[in-house]
Amino acid sequence: MKGRGVKLSIGSTVFRNRVFLASGPAGYGTEYADFIRLDRLGGVVTKTITLRPRAGNLGRRLWETNAGLLNSIGLENVGAKAFFAEKLSALAAAGGRPVVSLGAEDWDDYCGLLDAASACTAADVFEINLSCPNVERGGMAVGSDCGLLGKYVRRAVETLEGKTIIAKLTPNVSDVAALAAAAAEAGAHALTAINTVVGAELCPGLRAPVFRRVRAGLSGPAILPVALDAVWKIARAVDIPVIGAGGISSVEDAEKFFAAGASAVQVGTAIFYDPGLPERIAAALAKKGVPGVIGAKSQSREG
Repeated sequence: MKGRGVKLSIGSTVFRNRVFLASGPAGYGTEYADFIRLDRLGGVVTKTITLRPRAGNLGRRLWETNAGLLNSIGLENVGAKAFFAEKLSALAAAGGRPVVSLGAEDWDDYCGLLDAASACTAADVFEINLSCPNVERGGMAVGSDCGLLGKYVRRAVETLEGKTIIAKLTPNVSDVAALAAAAAEAGAHALTAINTVVGAELCPGLRAPVFRRVRAGLSGPAILPVALDAVWKIARAVDIPVIGAGGISSVEDAEKFFAAGASAVQVGTAIFYDPGLPERIAAALAKKGVPGVIGAKSQSREG
């Protein structure tokens, strides 16, 4: 991959470069338009959109750790109807290349969400959040079972025919490479690795958990080694592009993902304290080219 351009093609979509904002921290993207030149990034992955509006979890939602951030947001969002009618066009107007994150807790809602997405001609790239708990399977994350994961990805590929489908994988499994292979076999055009790592924290004094739901998602520098390990394994197991995400807080961190086999990267938690980082990474890639991949099976698709 060394010496190739910084543009990236996934499915039928060409991205201007290999640096994206990750789903979650940037909200709908427009929240950061005054701090980040969205038009200088490859894409902006929106917060996860569900079929109906969600108010999110009650109680505390964020808790800073020594090397990261725990979150228990609960997929708060305006719902598909309002998002596709209002938020999506606002992101595009702000210069962002939209990558719409989709998630659901049961099959019927998921199918309805895909139908709503297919009716929107302004969106052509979707990241499927496979870490959502599936209520029909006792709360098990959709992406923790190869069969269930394949079913969800396959339905997205079929319903959103002609669109670019990216499957976002959970790290909270024993064999992330097997899940990656299942997503690729089901027709995903690319994979994002990883989502947050499950964690918990106790309030000062050790009296009670910080979050009402006890467990939360850990992001930030603490999970960088976990994410690198996942990308390394996945890039050697599949032939589709892998987008590395998890703990990037410097240009060097991003370069580690490319060396591990990623074709692109997503920056998330770091924009809370360093909103200029995504642009610096993009500028560094443009200046010296994308670092070489060490023995990866997957190769980037160039535009």
